[in-house]
Amino acid sequence: MDMRQGDAVVWRNRAMTLFDRVSVPVAVCDAEGLVVLANPAMAAECGTTPGRLRGRQVLELFRPQEVTQVERIVEALRLRRRSRYQVSVCWRAPCGTGRYGELMADPVSDTVEDTPALLVMLRVRGECAAEPAEPAEPGPAPVTAVEGRVLALLAGGATGARAARELGLTVDGVNYHLRRLSARWGAANRTELVARAYALGVLVPGVWPPETRPDGAG
Repeated sequence: MDMRQGDAVVWRNRAMTLFDRVSVPVAVCDAEGLVVLANPAMAAECGTTPGRLRGRQVLELFRPQEVTQVERIVEALRLRRRSRYQVSVCWRAPCGTGRYGELMADPVSDTVEDTPALLVMLRVRGECAAEPAEPAEPGPAPVTAVEGRVLALLAGGATGARAARELGLTVDGVNYHLRRLSARWGAANRTELVARAYALGVLVPGVWPPETRPDGAG
C-alpha cells in the first residue's frame, strides 16, 4: 500500500467515525432509495440497528405525504440533476408516537456521469397522535388514487410505458408506485401484485376494463 492509499484509508475511517457520531439521523441510499449505510441516530428512529436497515426502502420507513414530491425527485435523478431535494414524511417512532418531518436528499457520486447515490438526512419537526394499529383482518387495502389507477391499468395488460402515458407520469414514476405496492404487499412480481389487488378488494372482480373499488382508494 503506497502513501496515497494509506491516507485514503485513514480519511475513510475518520469519515466513518464522524458519520456514526453525528446526532442527526443520516443514511446513504442507492438511486432506488434502498439503504446502503445508516448511522445510529437514523436506526434509532426506526427502533433497530444500522445493520438491520441495510437494504430497506427509505420511503417505506418514512412515508411521503406528497407523492408528487417523490416523482419530481425520480425524474430529476433520471436526468442527473444535482440539487438538494426535500420530501415531507411521517413515521411511527419506536415508542409508538407518530412523528413528522422532512427527508432531505443530496445526490452524490464520483463523476457527473455516474448514477448518483443519495445522502439522506432526516429532520424531525414534531409529534402527533399515535397511528392506529393495523387491522387484524385484511379488508379493502387503502391505496392512493394514483396507485389504484396504476393497478387497474396493469390488470388490463398495460405496459409501464402505456400506463405512464395514460397517467401523465414518467415510466420511472410508474415503477416507483409499483415498487411501493410490491414492498407493501410482499408481491414478487407484477402478476402477483394484480392478484393481491383483487384478493385485497382493491380491484373490483368481474369488471372489464378493470376498476378500483370506490372505497379502495384514497
